[in-house]
Amino acid sequence: MRRLDHLWYSKNPIAFLLLPLGLLFGAVTALRRVAYRAGLKRTRRFEVPVLVIGNITVGGTGKTPLVIWLADYLRQRGFRPGIVARGYGGGARHWPQQVRPDSDTATVGDEAVMLAARTGCPMCVGPDRPAAVAALLAHTDVNVVLSDDGMQHYALARDIEIAVIDGERRLGNGFLLPAGPLREPASRLARVDMVVVNGQGGNGEFSMKLHQPGVVSLDGQTRGRLEDFSERKVHAIAGIGNPERFFCLLERHGLNIVRHPFPDHHVFTEKDLLFDEELPILMTEKDAVKCRRLPCRDCWVVPVDAQPDAAFVHRLSVMLKDIIDGQETAGHPGLSDL
Repeated sequence: MRRLDHLWYSKNPIAFLLLPLGLLFGAVTALRRVAYRAGLKRTRRFEVPVLVIGNITVGGTGKTPLVIWLADYLRQRGFRPGIVARGYGGGARHWPQQVRPDSDTATVGDEAVMLAARTGCPMCVGPDRPAAVAALLAHTDVNVVLSDDGMQHYALARDIEIAVIDGERRLGNGFLLPAGPLREPASRLARVDMVVVNGQGGNGEFSMKLHQPGVVSLDGQTRGRLEDFSERKVHAIAGIGNPERFFCLLERHGLNIVRHPFPDHHVFTEKDLLFDEELPILMTEKDAVKCRRLPCRDCWVVPVDAQPDAAFVHRLSVMLKDIIDGQETAGHPGLSDL
């Protein structure tokens, strides 16, 4: 991971050596976009609004906390939100799969189970996003869909598109994969409805802060504050896209941490939680759904909540109203009770 950070977040000789492959990758993605725009590939639209939340970089940006916030915001406004995602890391033989808070992460993926547990929303996952939306609508009464990490899934039509950027790492060296972290060129951001920066946004961007509401034991029986661990030495494990962000959060609260980064979507085993020095173990929510069946006497989960700025909330409200007004005027099915 450190080698990738050095490669993708600086302009170095190896990155320049890989630049021709990045240009080839960019040409392939551009042709794919053109095929959808020209109608050569099918884009499927549904009878409910679809909001896509994604990014153009590989690795964690804070997208998942924003999806959780959006689900809560929509519910408060009277919507019945549902969520679709890839189900990355899941090994199901058949897709799409409905997801519940107690679903097996080995089948549907860790992030999906965590989202279902945190939001309480109906959720469906699968590599075919339109098929996942169709299955979600067929089995639930949702009237708005959040597509998690779906910017590059052009087969799914979207009414609102939100891109999330890490405020510290931004777009790295600006190169496309494998020379850099970009899935699509930076110019792609000009075509989304809103760019949200996890941190301080710039001109034309919206800012989002992450805050930590408390800690809960892995078995869910005990709650506390992160400050309770201040000035204590703890083990910190993170199998997420950007482990360093989690580690820095703990250090900002005064914790003395021993870092244990793991690959994104790592499948934890009992051995991963055994250390020579017996200390409390703190982990992310995404890691917790995979560790909850493992024996761990002093394990704690650190949830993270997102709070976008007021300008984003206002812009989102206006866009939702415009969508609903337009669809109701056209006799849009499924929206008459909003």
